[in-house]
Amino acid sequence: MLKKRDLHDSQVLFELMSHPDVFPFVRQKCASYEEFIFMTKQTIEAEERGECISRTILDEWGNAIGTINLFDIENNAGFLGTWLGKPYHGKGYNSPAKDAFFQEAFYSMGIETIFMRIRKVNIRSIKAAEKLPYVVKANETRKSLYEQLNADGDVYDLYEIPKDQYSFYLMRNGTPQEEPSHLLEA
Repeated sequence: MLKKRDLHDSQVLFELMSHPDVFPFVRQKCASYEEFIFMTKQTIEAEERGECISRTILDEWGNAIGTINLFDIENNAGFLGTWLGKPYHGKGYNSPAKDAFFQEAFYSMGIETIFMRIRKVNIRSIKAAEKLPYVVKANETRKSLYEQLNADGDVYDLYEIPKDQYSFYLMRNGTPQEEPSHLLEA
């Protein structure tokens, strides 16, 4: 389902990211394949420094279909960025990818809080976030962060996934909290 980012899947990921239904909502926008390679190398280096966590989302046959990332890690918290290629929208990949990523981030990487800033015009992502029972809309509870994100205009809604709430969700549903075994070695 997930593997560490590498350069191997760059061509496929760049093509998927370039689709007009995906590109506007990707945090790390690249206008060319060469720029995508450069950005991927920077992302891998940033992960080595502990500044982000970046994974490639795979389908059931091991094909790269998108990415999931935790950016701007500070004080055991960071911002989630996820995108799937257009052919994979609505096919059930989003939730399992997030679950696998959250398991790794919370229980292997020491993350305590995952934030999501979602553009208010990105209805698809807002609906996906609000379906998750462990997600809290944080516009009011994290008011200063919300205002910082929207310093240049009312663009984003802020959501939060606290580790304890995610853990409670897993416990309530009988899912063990364990070291992730879903990662493939890069």
